[in-house]
Amino acid sequence: MPQNELIGAQNGAKIVIVIPTYNEADNLPGLIAELLALGISGLSVLIVDDNSPDGTGAVAEMLAQRFPGFVHVRHRPGKEGLGRAYIEGFGIALEMGADYILQMDADFSHPPGAIPQMLMLIGEYDVVVGSRYIEGGRLDERWSWWRRFLSWWANEIWSRALLGLIARDITAGFKCWRSATLRGIGLERVVSNGYAFQVEMAYLTERLGYRVCEMPIYFEDRRIGKSKMSMRVKFQGALDVLRIRWRYRGHVTRAA
Repeated sequence: MPQNELIGAQNGAKIVIVIPTYNEADNLPGLIAELLALGISGLSVLIVDDNSPDGTGAVAEMLAQRFPGFVHVRHRPGKEGLGRAYIEGFGIALEMGADYILQMDADFSHPPGAIPQMLMLIGEYDVVVGSRYIEGGRLDERWSWWRRFLSWWANEIWSRALLGLIARDITAGFKCWRSATLRGIGLERVVSNGYAFQVEMAYLTERLGYRVCEMPIYFEDRRIGKSKMSMRVKFQGALDVLRIRWRYRGHVTRAA
């Protein structure tokens, strides 16, 4: 049996990839094609769309009809934030009976080809993180020095040092979770709704003693479309890190 089939076939594992979308109509068909090409048994995709004005929801529905059982779609009434999209998507994936839940962007920043390795590693860990900032990880060469500096500062100086975390890529959005890990974290207590959602999840994961594995990835700049990381979003994310520190200043316990 090919390695990719073996990953999904282990104990009849069910794997769901949660992909939040907002104006990603041009990226979705190609991404779904690459995920299908992985040939991983037990794998399906859940697209959580925030009523994208570019018709992403309609494209997602078309893909769901073309690939029944592989593509699922959740339509939300409006742009409610990245964190809320992931929380809702994770909840649906758990209801679907997923053993492992992956999260990734729709813009090809996260390489689909890294998923088989993540699924191999998750057997020994509670969460596997696709990391830009450990040895072997790389950023797109087209990033400006300013963008590189801001990303480094947000991880190393602000989030990591302020919250006392060990992981190097605190804002990583490419992860593979055990379903038991998400249940133990307690999704109902996660309040960050922007890009700080990734920081809060990283904080809770470490504080609750879960086994974290960072594996290096190449982080490519989006192929199509415009980045949603405005200065306003970045500033809000920095403030949210302070809120996370204040919110969890006491003892954190696993959810029942």
